[in-house]
Amino acid sequence: MASQNKLKILNDPIYGFITVPSQQIFDIIEHPYFQRLRRISQMGLSYLVYPGANHTRFHHALGCLHLMQKAVYILKYKGVEISSEEEEALYIAILLHDIGHGPFSHAMEHSIVEGVDHECISLLFMEELNKNFNQDLTLAIKMFKGSYYRRFMNQLISSQMDMDRLDYLKRDSFYTGAAEGNINSERLITMLNVVNDELVIEEKGIYSVEKFLVARRLMYWQVYLHKTSLVAEQLLIRVLRRAKELIDEGKTIKSSTALSYFLHNKVRKEDFNAEILEIFSRLDDYDIISAMKEWLDCDDFVLSNLCRMIINRELLKVKIKRKKPDALKIQNHMEKLQEKYDISEKEADYFVFSGEITNLAYKKENNTINILHKNGKISDVIKVSDQLNLKALSKTVVKYYICYPKSKH
Repeated sequence: MASQNKLKILNDPIYGFITVPSQQIFDIIEHPYFQRLRRISQMGLSYLVYPGANHTRFHHALGCLHLMQKAVYILKYKGVEISSEEEEALYIAILLHDIGHGPFSHAMEHSIVEGVDHECISLLFMEELNKNFNQDLTLAIKMFKGSYYRRFMNQLISSQMDMDRLDYLKRDSFYTGAAEGNINSERLITMLNVVNDELVIEEKGIYSVEKFLVARRLMYWQVYLHKTSLVAEQLLIRVLRRAKELIDEGKTIKSSTALSYFLHNKVRKEDFNAEILEIFSRLDDYDIISAMKEWLDCDDFVLSNLCRMIINRELLKVKIKRKKPDALKIQNHMEKLQEKYDISEKEADYFVFSGEITNLAYKKENNTINILHKNGKISDVIKVSDQLNLKALSKTVVKYYICYPKSKH
């Protein structure tokens, strides 16, 4: 039997054809752990605001792989030495950088498992895959963790201007239709270089960097922190919290085997082993959606209403302000709700709440975006930029939100 041709090309609506650079990478893409990403949405519940935002983590990971291939080509062309082992490791690390995401991406991070972030689970998946792939992922894991001696390689995977950001801004902008995020990732990659093992951007790429930072900030306000996505995500977190609470009280709640495991068990970082990782790998958006459809008819006022709000998109009212919401206002909404439905304060608390959101487009502390001048000098993009707003982009903006039920006339 002829061996399967594994050097495939895939069609992507943003970059056109993406090539799979090696047989090993094809085999990793084929692995069930990676295929699971087809069932994890890239932008959580944002499709409730932007109907086109149905793209997946699978899609995004392939986009990152494509951009990494471009970056490696450009750097090698400019004389940066990258061995074939390092090249392969860079591709594997960027391909798997998000493999640990749970259902609906960030919303679930602390609801399904107890304070275990997706980077940590990504690492566990990589280590598990490494066993299956004859320890061939060892170098990729080092780069992903930042423990490989060539620092710029980790910066390509994770920094203020890594391949991950260059793909998701462009991709999310494309699928939402929010044109503000449409950055020129090709141009940015063409301007990359390496000096003293650090990633730099050549001086003539400065305007593309400014555009990238502004795009990131606008995408946060307009898309990632959009008030409707925000309230939907909060409701989703509360759905799982309530389901766990009811299970703790001894009530029976229907859900898939994988979801049921995480609802019945408190899983912390130290608990993760190969068996739990296997159960986690069977968990995706579909488990959550089908569970919510089941729970629409359950006899618990809180759970059935939270699920109805998400499934039928009858969300809470949300207001975003510059100042902290008034405690009396919150109390007032709570009392109204308790009175109307004859529910306890604890139950009302699921539908009336407040919190804060922060937006920071550029962190100055570590990992600055460095500009390489023609004379060889290197400086932080903020010092070079003549755009006043870049200074503003490095300040954290905090806003506050309050959510409560809409009053039906």
